[in-house]
Amino acid sequence: METSAGSAGPDRRTTIERLGRVGSPAPVAELAARTWDVIVVGAGHNGLTAAAYLAKAGERVLVLEARERIGGACTLDETWPGYRVSPCAYLAGLLHPLIIEELQLRRRGFRWIPADGGLFVPFEDGTSVQLWEDEERLEAELRRFAPGDLAGFRAMSALIRRTADALRPPDERDVWLGRAPSRERIAEIVDHDEDALGLLFTWSQAELLERYLDDHRLRTALMGQGVIGTNASPFDPGTASIHFHHGSGRMDPDLPGTWGFVEGGMGTVSFLIHDAAVEAGAVVAAGIPVAAIEPESGVTLEDGTRIHAPSVVINADPKVASRLLGEHADAAWRAQIDRVPIEGCTVKVTLALSRPPEFLAETPSDDAHHRAQINTPLTDQQWKDGFAASAAGDLPEQLWTEDYLQTAYDPSIAPPGMHLLSVFAQYVPYELNGGGWDARREEVGRLAVASIGRFCRGFEDSVERIEVMGPPDIEAATGLTGGHIFQGECLPDAMWDRRLPPRTPMPGIFLCGAGTYPGGSVMAVNGRNAAMEVLQDRR
Repeated sequence: METSAGSAGPDRRTTIERLGRVGSPAPVAELAARTWDVIVVGAGHNGLTAAAYLAKAGERVLVLEARERIGGACTLDETWPGYRVSPCAYLAGLLHPLIIEELQLRRRGFRWIPADGGLFVPFEDGTSVQLWEDEERLEAELRRFAPGDLAGFRAMSALIRRTADALRPPDERDVWLGRAPSRERIAEIVDHDEDALGLLFTWSQAELLERYLDDHRLRTALMGQGVIGTNASPFDPGTASIHFHHGSGRMDPDLPGTWGFVEGGMGTVSFLIHDAAVEAGAVVAAGIPVAAIEPESGVTLEDGTRIHAPSVVINADPKVASRLLGEHADAAWRAQIDRVPIEGCTVKVTLALSRPPEFLAETPSDDAHHRAQINTPLTDQQWKDGFAASAAGDLPEQLWTEDYLQTAYDPSIAPPGMHLLSVFAQYVPYELNGGGWDARREEVGRLAVASIGRFCRGFEDSVERIEVMGPPDIEAATGLTGGHIFQGECLPDAMWDRRLPPRTPMPGIFLCGAGTYPGGSVMAVNGRNAAMEVLQDRR
């Protein structure tokens, strides 16, 4: 049982009940006096995953987290009384099934609820489309909405599915496990399929959609899937790969590519992995910031304390890792880090609502659209203008928003009768003209509400509370440089064999965060891969 340093006694609440505020099991001096094999810097979900696997293998593991709460960007907070908010990560679709199985997350209480409503998109002309997860309902909807695109949609979906099936079979051949394959090897795996290679490396999202779909509204509905968390226009080369990346999940073998809600909120993932790590013997200490890392020696804390270990696994983003290593960082490795763009372009808005959104467009009679991913679309010109405005430090006239009504699946996270809507929107600049984020945060919130409200009846009146987290806010809350949720862009130039491996040129130094292969999102396989590299050194 963990005890906060200096507290009167053990806190017997669960990690979930404490919302990840686990404290420290002992004073810093006592931790420094112990013998450690591995120190993990950062208790995000990947760092905790690495710790769990290393501890299970018999390593003496200490996890040091600078903030008072574990989980990094995948955590929980009681933003307002009675509300359990996932402030950054808000949905699960790419968590690796091996982590769920090997760390026994279901036994610990993990429950994932697929968003079976699929994708719901309203349009300003009063029409709407709902792209269901269920194949029969999906095809019926396409016959109603865009009958001429039924064959094209089937072909596009088949391309994504066969590419994902080739690269991510449900066994040890899954390319997310272990070291990144070369581009030549990827071409072999997909049997030199030119369309698959275009999807993975060269096509823009607009090109992908134009190749398979004729109906402009249907293309408009899907445009945002190519730029999720990405500082690029959907007309830029390589953005189709973002669509593929987010559709390649294998959490449920019966629902490949499906996203869904984690009961209790996304931070539950991190908290349960923490419990697995502690059960295996790892020690997790929060509220203890690391100031410097020295290869084959250990870490120095901000208070000057030295804690020794021959191996250090860094869950912080690559920029922070480079800074912590200082003069010990390899020059070529640092240059590779510096080449990857890491300035976020997204704003996370959480809305407490008195009632669910009521759309002006036609909706299913059973309110199934509330159990879907909801996108508020942009025209092609609005996409281009919005991206250009953000690049110049300005706000767009309208935001593209991806919205999830969390309480449609899990009413426990809000007071009775109230609702939580997670809004993930772009584009916004890191450096905002006209006074910066402190001066304009409320304005950004109003823009997000208006961008949704133009498709709804009385939406603004239903908003009871609002939290706005722009890129600088995300950076301040989680330590992610630039507020980039994926620790750097996930476009093809920074993915696969061009993404950082967990092993670094510095002896005994490993990375395990989203900036490593196979990329960003709540996946946890990055942490597992790093642990396997450390254990290979031991063997």
